[in-house]
Amino acid sequence: MGTSICSICKGFILVSSSLRRPACSVVAVFASLRCVELPHSTASLCSTFCRIPTSVFSVPSSKEIEATPSRDKMGDTQENDALPRNNPSTEQEIADELDLRMKKYLRGEVANLEVLKDKKLKTQLAVKEELYGKSAKAAAKAEKWLMPSEGGYLEAEGMEKTWRIKQEAIAREVDISSSRKQYDIVLPELGPYTLDFTSSGRYMAVGGRKGHLGIVDMMNLSLIRELQVRETVRDVVFLHNELFFAAAQKKYTYIYNREGTELHCLKEHGPVSRLQFLKNHFLLASINKFGQLHYQDVTMGTMVANFRTGLGRTDVMQVNPFNGVVSLGHSAGTVTMWKPTSSAPIVKMLCHHGPVSALAFHSNGHLMATAGKDKKVKLWDLRKFEVLQTFPGHANTLDFSQKGLLACGNGSLVKVLRDASGTQNYSKYMAHSMVKGYQIGKLVFRPYEDVLGIGHSMGWSSILIPGAGEPNFDSWVANPFETSKQRREKEIRSLLDKLPPETIMLDPSKIGTVKPTRRDKATKQEREAEMEAAVEAAKGKKLKNKTKGRNKAGKRVQKKQEAIARVKRPYLDQNLQEEENISRKKQKASEGVQLPKSLQRFARKKASS
Repeated sequence: MGTSICSICKGFILVSSSLRRPACSVVAVFASLRCVELPHSTASLCSTFCRIPTSVFSVPSSKEIEATPSRDKMGDTQENDALPRNNPSTEQEIADELDLRMKKYLRGEVANLEVLKDKKLKTQLAVKEELYGKSAKAAAKAEKWLMPSEGGYLEAEGMEKTWRIKQEAIAREVDISSSRKQYDIVLPELGPYTLDFTSSGRYMAVGGRKGHLGIVDMMNLSLIRELQVRETVRDVVFLHNELFFAAAQKKYTYIYNREGTELHCLKEHGPVSRLQFLKNHFLLASINKFGQLHYQDVTMGTMVANFRTGLGRTDVMQVNPFNGVVSLGHSAGTVTMWKPTSSAPIVKMLCHHGPVSALAFHSNGHLMATAGKDKKVKLWDLRKFEVLQTFPGHANTLDFSQKGLLACGNGSLVKVLRDASGTQNYSKYMAHSMVKGYQIGKLVFRPYEDVLGIGHSMGWSSILIPGAGEPNFDSWVANPFETSKQRREKEIRSLLDKLPPETIMLDPSKIGTVKPTRRDKATKQEREAEMEAAVEAAKGKKLKNKTKGRNKAGKRVQKKQEAIARVKRPYLDQNLQEEENISRKKQKASEGVQLPKSLQRFARKKASS
C-alpha cells in the first residue's frame, strides 16, 4: 500500500498493490478506499466527481500516513514525512463563498445583545442567534454541494440552431428515465383534451371533451383512476392536492375525489368555460358563458364573490401566481384583472386590436404574455403596464415554465421562446410539429421537470424541453416523493396558513405597512411640480437612431408624445382617484341627511335595480 497525491482532486491517494488499475478518491469511497488515481481513459469520470472537495470524505490521519510506506517506480520503500495539503487560498475562497450564500438564509439582522441588561433574556437570544447561524450555514452547504447551480439548456455549436433540434435527437442523448417522459397517448374518439398538474408535478389530471376524466401518476406513468361522465367536459383543475379535482361539465361544475366519486355539484357557477384554483387562498374561481365570475371557498363551501364582468362571454382565464389576481381576456381585445373584494376590475388594459385568445403569467408575477386574433403575441411588464416585446404569429394557448420559458401553441405547431440574456428579450428556442391534423388545445409545463404536456384533438402528448423545470424542489412547498403522512401534515399546515380574500391585491408588499397620514401625502401642487419635472426629463431624453424608415420625424415625434403620456399617466390617475373619492364622500353625506318634505322632490332618485 502506498500514498501519493491525486493529480485532479489534490486529495490523498492510497494505491493498493492488489489493484492493477488505480482510481480517484471520490470514486474510491464506494470501494472502501481513501483515494485512488484514475487512468487517462476514465479522466472524464474523475473530473465529474472531483467537484466535491475531499474534506467531505474521511481522510487518513497524519500518523497513519507516516506509518504507511510508499513504493517508487523501482519498488523501493521510503518514508513519506511531509505530504502537501489542500491549498489554503482555495479553502479561504470556499469559506468566503459559503459566507455569501449564508446571507440569504439568515433571519434578518443579528440582535444587539450588548444593549440588553436582563441576563436571562440575553442568554436565550444568544442561543437562538447561534441556532439561526448554524441552520443558515447548513443550508448554504447543502446549496453548494448538493444542489445543481442551474438547469441545463440546449447549446448550439457553430451555425447550428437550437430550434432545429428534433425530439428524436434529444431522446437519443438523454438517459432511459428521461426518454420515458416523451410519449403520445392517442384517443381520437374522446378529444380534444385539457390537462392540469399538481404543484409538485407528480400527478396529472386529463379531461376529454367527450366526457373522459382520468388521473395519472407521472412517476411511473400508471393510471390511478378514469371515469366517463357522458357529457361535455370543458376544463379540469386540481384543488389543494391530488385527492380532489374539479371538472367544468356541460351544465354544472363537479368536484371528484381521487377514486372518481362525485363529492359536490356547484350549481351556482352555471355552465362554466374555465376554472382556476388559488392554492394560497383555497378559492375556486370560474367564469361561465354568461360572463359571470365566481369565487368559492372550498374549505367552508361558501360563495365569496359573484360578479358580472359586463364584457360578454370569454374562455380566457388565468391567475397571477404572485398576487392571486384573476385575469380575463375578452373579445374586444381587453384584459381585465379582478379580486374578490371589488365588483369592478382593478385593471382594464387594451392589449390587442382583436379578441384575446390566450393569456399566461411568469412565476415572478411581473411579466404577462397575451395572444390575440390580430396575429400578435405580446409581452407586458405589469409594473409599468407597458409592452416589452411583440412577436408576429397566432397562439391558441400560452404557458410559462418555472425557469421562464414561454410555450406558444397554434394548430399542430409548438414554439418555445427563451430569455437567453436575462434582459426579458425573448427569442426562439425550440419548435415541435405534431402529426398533421392534430389541433393543440392546451399547453402545460410540468413543475420540476423539463417536460411540456400537450393536450390536443387526438389525445395528449409529452415532449422534452431542456431547461424548463426548476432543478431544486423544496419539500416544504412541493414534494414529488411525499408520503401520505407528509401529505396530511402539509394539508393541515396549508389550512392554518390560508390567506383571506382581502389579501388579494396588485401589490402584496403593501400588506402590513402603515397607511400614510395626510401630512405624509404630497399636495396637489407638489404632484404637479413632480409631473412637470418628469415631463421635462422625458422631453430631454435622446431617442435611439433606427433604420429602415423607423427614424422619420413623424415617428420620433410620436415616440416622444407616447413617452410624455406614459410619464403623466400615474399622476393623472392619482388625481382622478382623489376626485372620485371626494365625490363618493359627498354623495354618502348627502344620502345621510334627510331633506324636508318641500325639498325632497328635488333629491336624486336611486336607480332601480
